[in-house]
Amino acid sequence: MSALFVNNLRFLDTTLRDGEQTPGVSLNPDQKLEIATRLAAAGVDIIEAGSAAASDGEREAIRLIAGAGLPAEICTYVRALHGDIDYAADLGADSVHLVVPVSDLHIAKKMQKTREQVAAMAYDAVEYAKSRGLIVELSGEDASRADQQFLQEIFSEGVRRGADRLCFCDTVGLLTPEKVAEFIPPLARIAPLSIHCHDDIGFALTNTMAALKNGASCAHVTVNGLGERAGNTPLEEVVMALEILYGYKTGIKTEEIYSLSSLVARHTGVPLPINKAVVGEMAFTHESGIHAHGVMREPSTYESIKPEMVGRKRRIVLGKHSGSASVEAALSEMNYKADDNQLKEIVKRIKKLGDEGKRVTDADLMAVADAVLAIECKPFIKMRQFTATSGSHMIPTASVTLVVNGVEMTGAATGDGPVDAAMQVLRKCVSDVADIRLEEYHVDAIRGGTDALVDVTVRLSKDGKIITSRGARTDIIMASVEAMIAGMNRLLREENEDRGKNPR
Repeated sequence: MSALFVNNLRFLDTTLRDGEQTPGVSLNPDQKLEIATRLAAAGVDIIEAGSAAASDGEREAIRLIAGAGLPAEICTYVRALHGDIDYAADLGADSVHLVVPVSDLHIAKKMQKTREQVAAMAYDAVEYAKSRGLIVELSGEDASRADQQFLQEIFSEGVRRGADRLCFCDTVGLLTPEKVAEFIPPLARIAPLSIHCHDDIGFALTNTMAALKNGASCAHVTVNGLGERAGNTPLEEVVMALEILYGYKTGIKTEEIYSLSSLVARHTGVPLPINKAVVGEMAFTHESGIHAHGVMREPSTYESIKPEMVGRKRRIVLGKHSGSASVEAALSEMNYKADDNQLKEIVKRIKKLGDEGKRVTDADLMAVADAVLAIECKPFIKMRQFTATSGSHMIPTASVTLVVNGVEMTGAATGDGPVDAAMQVLRKCVSDVADIRLEEYHVDAIRGGTDALVDVTVRLSKDGKIITSRGARTDIIMASVEAMIAGMNRLLREENEDRGKNPR
């Protein structure tokens, strides 16, 4: 099937430019450098590091990335202006993504110019960029609404003036696969052609794949599909569609996908939708008894991608749909041994929690199993005292006194807010005995009025072992502390203890 595509398809990742234009997202130079380094290590061919004309911080980020010696081409976005091109050259970029409007709507309403004026600007910019020693990708903005004959003329003359490659921009997501089949082939015959799609109507991935099948040789993408409005074509989805559905070897180190996705989510503050393809929390998570049972017997029954292929692990979560097989498997992972009657009772109690609308965490399962198997669980951590302060002119601070394995410890920490401060001080107090990391924090539900019950779920890790835990209070800070301490206690229990049928 890979014969459908040109040889050596390439990826231009624009997370650091178009992705950063996601409303509310702002990355500092160090964060941009870290993301760029990880993109290059994963095998991305071209990294669009930003728009140099935007700000001093943007220019510093481009300079850092361009000077880092990364094994990727470093590109910057420029308008058809000599000043923008000078920035790109002076900052050490390898190439420019030179964008000019090509639809009559953009030419007349945004630029207030004529076709001839815009064409002249494009040609002049191409020639000037080449004189500055830059690779030029000439990009038609709003190309899907352009007169295609005019677009072909701009692209053909642009290449004659020195443009190295071209880009078709579906700026507001109005392209369809049928239009792709009509528009892309003649343009791809002029010069190497990129496809840049937006997801306003949910067609970004579909149109990108269609363009690659019709002669385009490079996909513009962003990690997690970040971008203006509904976002851009997601890197992880294009890569896995090519690898799994078409058998095309992309050259991307797919096992790096999830860690890259998590890094971008953390730095941008844009959480992943739980049902996001490939990288969402639920992509390799199973609850239904039939599905979970099938996956445990043969993963391919309900998984199209092996989770390890993208740096993930399979998870079986418990709830009202869980059957005895998945509950037994989860118990076994936690070193519990239950007979048939005990297993039936544990399953019954788990289903009851699910029927109450609760997300069943690992700590919940352990608590149920301890009760059914009559196992005494002595807490490793006990809280004696906790306070948290914050205000408009105060740095959020939390202080706590804990008894950790019989030793009283007092600590304090600051954070971005009182909840963050609470998380920090709890981790700090147990750091001498264990390095416990907070992998995920989620407010599951808020129900009621002014005395609403807040349901907090945390995901903690220690030495590769991960556990989920929940806390429910009317105070979000105390719910968070409750969830953290419950999870820490479960995580710090001796992993090899015999949790059998006899009480200790």
